[in-house]
Amino acid sequence: MVNDMADVRPFCAYRPRKGLESRIAALPYDVYDRAEAEEEVRKEPLSFLRIDRAETGMPEGIASDADCVYERARDILHKMLASGEFVQDEELCYYLYELTRNGRCQTGIVACVSIDDYCSGVILRHENTRREKEEDRVRHVDTCDMQTGPIFLAYREEKELCRIREEWKKSREPVNDFISPDGIRHRVWVIDDAKTSERIRECFGGMSRIYIADGHHRCASAVRVGMKRRREAGTYNGEEAFNYFLSVLFSERELEILDYNRVVKDLNGHGTEEFLEKVKERFKVCAEGSIPVKPRSKGEFGMYLKGGWYRLTAAEQPDGSDPVRELDVSVLQENLLEPVLGIADPRTDERIDFVGGIRGLKGLEQRVNSDGGVAFSLYPTSIQELFAVADAGELMPPKSTWFEPKLRSGLFLHALW
Repeated sequence: MVNDMADVRPFCAYRPRKGLESRIAALPYDVYDRAEAEEEVRKEPLSFLRIDRAETGMPEGIASDADCVYERARDILHKMLASGEFVQDEELCYYLYELTRNGRCQTGIVACVSIDDYCSGVILRHENTRREKEEDRVRHVDTCDMQTGPIFLAYREEKELCRIREEWKKSREPVNDFISPDGIRHRVWVIDDAKTSERIRECFGGMSRIYIADGHHRCASAVRVGMKRRREAGTYNGEEAFNYFLSVLFSERELEILDYNRVVKDLNGHGTEEFLEKVKERFKVCAEGSIPVKPRSKGEFGMYLKGGWYRLTAAEQPDGSDPVRELDVSVLQENLLEPVLGIADPRTDERIDFVGGIRGLKGLEQRVNSDGGVAFSLYPTSIQELFAVADAGELMPPKSTWFEPKLRSGLFLHALW
């Protein structure tokens, strides 16, 4: 059953009944804390967050990982299926999912991908996962008997897939077309032609590597549930639904990665001038005054300190032998965050925080102005850098990439039965 090329299949998705898609579609469960999720469900009672975060409808004292939370998610979901709020396509289909942000479109192919491809290394990761976060989604998927949040995958540009994708969009009307509250336009097409589906599957079947862009925990959890179902079944032929997981696959040229910036709460005991002198030992420093510094290229950094911005350029550049050390997040960590600010492990040090580029540079200024310390703006990690790290079998430092726009949950569901 294990292959060295990608197995990307069409499936019979459950999708919101026409007219409900804009009300049901929700941002991923893990971009909200509990209070934020509860507020979203209050504003929109049909939001898929009431399934992805079922604790939102339960008393405050109930833990988010209590058995009754996952059981509530299952009950709400299956009630929606029974009432016709979700409808399943009768034929195996691929789907196109287009997201438009600030006039820029990206279109992914919605499909199911083999768990064996993850295990064999056809699907490559670039981040570690945390067991407790995996466990939450394992229990959610297993209890609901359905995958509800797609994994965000990327592949190297394939001209035939691009042609198929664009021709289908030009020649057919979307089945869904709505703008979410954050201004993102979402459009969906159903590819229900057998010959086109066969060609898509052949194109993916020629790929030896596909990359997890976002959703490492969802991916690892989906694989764990599939393996659990195999053990429970005793015998299986590889065609069962639990052998595949819900994904949206994007060409590298479709994707936008934003900067993922850093804020440190203090100067590690240094005074402002002393700190600046230490920075100058490792970086060329140019004061920019009140003008926010958005790095113009790889190897350049912005720094906000005491109401002023500085442009930094590392004195020594990596030699190109290690794709992880080549990353700007690594350059900043190795040359400033650890030796000067004492941040040895950014995964566990409570003095450092990470701010997605979607919040802009003003968000960094606000944090430093209110809390003190220092902030750094970074040039975005490129998709080619992500590929290079994954190809080398290495892992990126935490918070290296911020993808926008985020895929919505609730637009496509993959049943495991």
